[in-house]
Amino acid sequence: MSQAQNSAHRLPEPVAQVDASGLKCPLPILRAKKALATLQSGDVLKVVTTDPHAERDFQAFCNQTGNALLAQHAQGDQIWHYLRRR
Repeated sequence: MSQAQNSAHRLPEPVAQVDASGLKCPLPILRAKKALATLQSGDVLKVVTTDPHAERDFQAFCNQTGNALLAQHAQGDQIWHYLRRR
């Protein structure tokens, strides 16, 4: 996990969630981008993925878009990504 990883009891509180389980790149990123567009600046989005490459994909997405990657947390076969809209 990346430096953005947090412990489970300190994860950010999302205002919206996208379940991208079972989807491969680029679909989780596209769904997250669409959901972020509906949020206010500063709102947190949780994205649930099962694609092992999604961790790096979301790191790159946030670096490119300026949205903050607050945490990435492995939960079973899922990875939870917490993004704050810029």
